[in-house]
Amino acid sequence: MNNLAILAQEDPMSPAAEAFRMLRTNLRFSSIDKPSKTILVTSVGPGEGKSEIIANLGAVIAQAGAQVIIADFDLRFPEQHKLFGLANEAGVTNVLAIRAEVGRVVRMTSIPNLLLVTAGISAPNPSELVQTQRARELLDQLADMCDFLLLDVPPLLTRADAAVLSSMADGVIMVVRTGRTKIEAALEAKNRLGQAGARILGTVLND
Repeated sequence: MNNLAILAQEDPMSPAAEAFRMLRTNLRFSSIDKPSKTILVTSVGPGEGKSEIIANLGAVIAQAGAQVIIADFDLRFPEQHKLFGLANEAGVTNVLAIRAEVGRVVRMTSIPNLLLVTAGISAPNPSELVQTQRARELLDQLADMCDFLLLDVPPLLTRADAAVLSSMADGVIMVVRTGRTKIEAALEAKNRLGQAGARILGTVLND
């Protein structure tokens, strides 16, 4: 049984769903001067809930009428296909490693206006794949297909992928979790984003 949930769809009147709508509003106000289209969402470490937050944020943005694509760049431990109940047979790695056509990996979800690109086939070298020119081209192509592109990437302190991809995004949201994330670790994660030249939009405090 999958214990992940898209509360914005399953229980739209819940306090949690309302919190995601507030996050959507805050995101809009944080980007008035410099609109953010490609937004990377990461966490400090594993188990902090970033994938669920991305799925719910994507859902509430789509429910407001915008065209949204979520792309799962957590190529080692992908979760988005589980959240949306889709197979993970073709996705990001298929485009980056075997040059599949982008249009073939963009999938419809049960939520209108919300599309998903799963992580795809297992790859032995995810860190190398996300640093390629092909990765940048994929992000550009996906961004051209939607109003908002949300990227699910590995935690900052476990892999280099998040820092690499953060430099290709318009903005970054960092997820921390009450009772789990250490202050020192959060500061180190923030420093890594700064070193990568990322634009930090804000932090989500989970739980």
